[in-house]
Amino acid sequence: MKRAFIKPTLAAVFAAILASSCGTTGPTITSTPIENIDQQALKTADLTETELETWGSLDLVTDTIPGMSVQKAYREIIKDFQGKTVIVGVVDSGVDIEHEDLKNIIWTNEDEIPGNGIDDDKNGYVDDIHGWNFLGNTIKENLEFVRILRDLKPKYDGKTASEISAADQEEFALYQRAKEEYEKEYNDKKAGFDRYSAIKQQVTTAKKDVAAALGKEDFTAEDLKNIETEDTTVQQKAAFLLNIMNNVGGDVDEVLKQLQGGIDYFQGGLESHLNLELDGRKTGDDVNDITDTNYGNNDVDGPDPKKEDAKHGTHVAGIIAAQRNNNIGMNGVANNVKIMAVRAVPDGDEYDKDIALAIRYAVDNGAKVINTSFGKYFSNHPEWVLDAIKYAAKKDVLIVNAAGNDALDMDVTRIYPNDQTPENTEEIADNFLTVGASNFEYGEGLVARFSNYGQTNVDVFAPGTKIWSTTPNNEYQYLQGTSMASPAVAGVAAIIRSYYPKLSAAEVKEVIMKSGLATPQEVIVGGDADNVKPFAQLSVSGKMVNLYNALIMASKM
Repeated sequence: MKRAFIKPTLAAVFAAILASSCGTTGPTITSTPIENIDQQALKTADLTETELETWGSLDLVTDTIPGMSVQKAYREIIKDFQGKTVIVGVVDSGVDIEHEDLKNIIWTNEDEIPGNGIDDDKNGYVDDIHGWNFLGNTIKENLEFVRILRDLKPKYDGKTASEISAADQEEFALYQRAKEEYEKEYNDKKAGFDRYSAIKQQVTTAKKDVAAALGKEDFTAEDLKNIETEDTTVQQKAAFLLNIMNNVGGDVDEVLKQLQGGIDYFQGGLESHLNLELDGRKTGDDVNDITDTNYGNNDVDGPDPKKEDAKHGTHVAGIIAAQRNNNIGMNGVANNVKIMAVRAVPDGDEYDKDIALAIRYAVDNGAKVINTSFGKYFSNHPEWVLDAIKYAAKKDVLIVNAAGNDALDMDVTRIYPNDQTPENTEEIADNFLTVGASNFEYGEGLVARFSNYGQTNVDVFAPGTKIWSTTPNNEYQYLQGTSMASPAVAGVAAIIRSYYPKLSAAEVKEVIMKSGLATPQEVIVGGDADNVKPFAQLSVSGKMVNLYNALIMASKM
């Protein structure tokens, strides 16, 4: 039988009819993509306060700042157009759902009756009004390799490979890796704690002696330069303080505050992340049984009354969708979004079980985009998370994932979660988008000094340095990391899914990757001036995410 052949002109008409009948709701677009940025002038002046707070939404061509052209997209393309409401799952440390700039965009489970203690919608979670807290009252936790070391130490401590059976060799190798990592991290944290403590003591003593010489407690850098004393020791201490102030910025009290912050960081790591005696989990479940799901609660901002543990998740949620144009705080990337809060990331490494169930919860309750701003280098049950990613793909849900903040090449170092490994670059699913962090400096400093990268394991880059967003109790703060770059892209994905709901998760991923801005710039990698690579070689796409271009491409899909 001969097959019907449609002439090219008729085929185009037929395709247009199909497209018009498939329910695409996006705005009419007459704009042209942003391109030809090769000769883009570099911004030499420091960013103003307004520019710094909004740089991720600015436009490289118009503002000479390499943001995602969000403001340009709203101004020229989106305008007043209203799309379909999209639920975005934020799998994180918790979200302050009462924040002034978030409370109106929080997802509500309409099938659940608040506070009646009944699982009204029969989804397995009682009173899950705004999401679910898989951590219960857990806050502090170990890193994964510490848990592995603690669990395997009774079995392998003091033994050599020759004493281990063939069946246990793989597990023994994992134990050795965990032990080596523990010793390295413990020594690094202890050295950092000792160093910062010693410097703080020096600064405190110097401040006391210099203040006595000057006759006043509060003094400026100018006072230190002009100090009049014959005491050479005091002169040296004044020079020491001046040097510290010039390098750190601010007065001596600010220096002491920053030093104490460093001390708290290292001490916190020693007392929780690396504490072999810590039993931080307070959920009553078996973490090694994925079928044991009756745990957690509906307190999505966590147990801390100060909500400090929800800072990370609240910041992430604000980047995605803080209410726009309400004259409060800041504007998130996406409008017409509802944030579903899924608490599964403690202060420490997440459990694979919690993450797998959190992804499935978000999928089953309507999320079309899930943001996962976390990661680790050891995993006990990676297969559970991989299965959850595949489940999300089957249900047409896009997962946007942070690449990590250790300036590592992910093509060499395995990080969890991911949809591929250094050994096997074939993706397990087409719905997983990994994001590296960019900086506001267009030029050699374009890539954030902390960002992981990888030509096959990182998909795109997006703003992640000094990002202004919501933090608990109606506050706002700068944070940075690929944890901030990922939700920026989740916001872009949500807008695309809102205005072009017929596009699949895989197609949205394709749009985001292909529509970004490419650049011929050679960039510094890992903050090492001797490590310079073409930006194009640091990710699969070689591009920076751009909302303006993404909407144009989506309209043509």
